[in-house]
Amino acid sequence: MNRAPSPIGVFERYLTLWVALCILAGLALGNLMPELFSALAAIEYASVNLIVAILIWAMVYPMMIAIDLGSLKAVGRRPKGLVITLAINWLIKPFTMAVLAVLFFEYLLADLINPDDAQQYIAGLILLGAAPCTAMVFVWSQMTKGDPNYTLVQVSVNDLVMVVAFAPIVALLLGVTEIAIPWETLMLSVVLYIVLPLIAGWWTRKRLTAQGGEVAVSDFTARIKPISMLGLLLTVVLLFGFQGPVILAQPTLIALMALPILIQSYAIFALGYAWAWAWRLPHPIAAPCALIGTSNFFELAVAVAIGLFGLNSGAALATVVGVLVEVPVMLSLVAFANRTRSRFPAS
Repeated sequence: MNRAPSPIGVFERYLTLWVALCILAGLALGNLMPELFSALAAIEYASVNLIVAILIWAMVYPMMIAIDLGSLKAVGRRPKGLVITLAINWLIKPFTMAVLAVLFFEYLLADLINPDDAQQYIAGLILLGAAPCTAMVFVWSQMTKGDPNYTLVQVSVNDLVMVVAFAPIVALLLGVTEIAIPWETLMLSVVLYIVLPLIAGWWTRKRLTAQGGEVAVSDFTARIKPISMLGLLLTVVLLFGFQGPVILAQPTLIALMALPILIQSYAIFALGYAWAWAWRLPHPIAAPCALIGTSNFFELAVAVAIGLFGLNSGAALATVVGVLVEVPVMLSLVAFANRTRSRFPAS
């Protein structure tokens, strides 16, 4: 049996604070040392910034180690929760995020934002909506006393679907919104940030399991976890360093971009949670089922936005706003799920 994830730590609980501090640091450094950030932006190959690629790998690799492909044999057990997760993640969420992005940036906020910038923000939100959560779901599941094994099955299946579905959905939605699709860069990003880390994570997990079972896997991921978090925070510093002049010139920009993300998050959770309640799923499955559809794989969204549109693009900025919004929203939903536990079957 897989060992349950450890409770959320101080770092994860206050992730929004650390991200906010890194945003401030990035803004300050970007304005104080613009030449340095210009030099960093120039270190790229095939439209992929090598420094950011290393940081993204530092974030994604530990998450992929947590994926147990062997757990897929349990897919047939209680399939309803998996049906809800997959339907919301791949048939509903990307499309509702695209609709909200277009509604806000082409209509509701059209008088406040430059049309070219609006297209970039739409692209960033599309990438965010098409990248469902992976590793952080284990944290939210643990906080709601979710079934850890079933959560693992959901994440494993979701990641495998992501390998084949992410690029086509993103390409479709970007095409619908009339944004140019650099196919070569998009496919490179999928391979670089999904396929290869998944293979590396599988190989590492296999070696660790052979040496010491799930305990060895948990111990190893705990040791490299600080590297993952450091990668996230340094990426935020870089992104806001590149975006510093734009943000300081438009201080309300972050709040405007957060609005559709907030609406999307609470609406998607309401849909998943109500669906699970209607199907009478037990709470240890219902809560993680709704939370996995609400949360985002923002590391992937950030990486692909950088690869497709550049480090200093509005698309990259929009995905980083997702990081800032993610944790407080998810903590509020965890609290709601815990308060409504009695409305669901216990098992």
